[in-house]
Amino acid sequence: MDIHEYQAKALLSEYGVPIATGGLAYSPEQATYRAKEIGGDNWVVKAQIHSGARGKAGGIKVCEDENEVWGAADDLLGRRLVTNQTGPGGKGVYRLYIEPVVPFERELYLSMVLDRQTERIVLVMSGSGGVYIEELAETDPNAIVRIHIEPAVGLQGFQAREAAFACGLDAGLIAQAETLLLGAYRAFRDLDATLLEVNPLVVTEEGRLMALDAKMSFDDNALFRHQNVSELRDKSQEDPREMNAADRGLSYVGLDGNIGCIINGAGLAMATMDMIKHSGGEPANFLDIGGGASPERVAKAFKLVLSDDRVEAILVNIFAGINRCDWVAEGVVKALTELDVKVPVVVRLSGTNVEEGRRILDESDVDLIAAETLAEAGEKSVAAVSWEAN
Repeated sequence: MDIHEYQAKALLSEYGVPIATGGLAYSPEQATYRAKEIGGDNWVVKAQIHSGARGKAGGIKVCEDENEVWGAADDLLGRRLVTNQTGPGGKGVYRLYIEPVVPFERELYLSMVLDRQTERIVLVMSGSGGVYIEELAETDPNAIVRIHIEPAVGLQGFQAREAAFACGLDAGLIAQAETLLLGAYRAFRDLDATLLEVNPLVVTEEGRLMALDAKMSFDDNALFRHQNVSELRDKSQEDPREMNAADRGLSYVGLDGNIGCIINGAGLAMATMDMIKHSGGEPANFLDIGGGASPERVAKAFKLVLSDDRVEAILVNIFAGINRCDWVAEGVVKALTELDVKVPVVVRLSGTNVEEGRRILDESDVDLIAAETLAEAGEKSVAAVSWEAN
């Protein structure tokens, strides 16, 4: 789960990470009021969306008077902001964050990420931050400092100081950097985050370290432990298909193809998508209905897949272990009977109670295409799309 910049800053500030005073706005009038409340004579109006690279896309505007704040807010609110991370559809801007302009001497980059290969949290820092950090990582990898953190002891003070020195910070800032990094690590660890990014982390003209931006992502499976984090979820920023699936306990990832997939098991789902591509098609989704799918759960999966207008065929591929093929078959019949399914449906069943499952399908009045093997299922689903197109 991702959260907005202002939410990430609020969480980090509780762990001792310095941030600028800011305020949230949902209208141009509120934005102007926030600017007056903050004080000063210039402000930054920031679109709050779940994406980086907002500055390059025009989502961050510097304003020198209250009229400019009103105009910037009016321009951003309700707009769909397209960045290199959102895809062509962009993300809607429904809230803004207003901050004072903070004069600074230099920018740095800070992030912490969960490295699943090494099973460690990795601290990543660079003495050069800002919007071109991706290019820097490619052109000068040595400018990036990486420290793997031992989970048994956590981030140690000497490691934080080592990272700060490697980024070229003055000796007078090392103690500040150590406090900031240890606080950021505690936030990452305590809240079950999977990503924490501060870009830029700046050295202000007053000689203070401050987080001018912040991004955090969290492990969905650990949200039950953190009610304060789960309440920060903004469904307007999520793929509606994935949101509906999560609300119904289904694992779903939307893709750009036209063959909907209803599978049990993540590994089988990946193999099925590979087979669809191998057969010349494109999967529309990753959908894992789980190991104990009831007929009702299968019917819900059909509704979810059919909610995507791009789907031109559906492939149901079940290898039953804990699951049962007769349950799945009952769910398929239920879905095709009750729902207005106007696309071809290919069904391949294997495993527990497979004969009973196939009997249920054969004796039903529903229109479907049976397949014996995964390869055959992939080929028939692609062929069904081609036939419909013609």
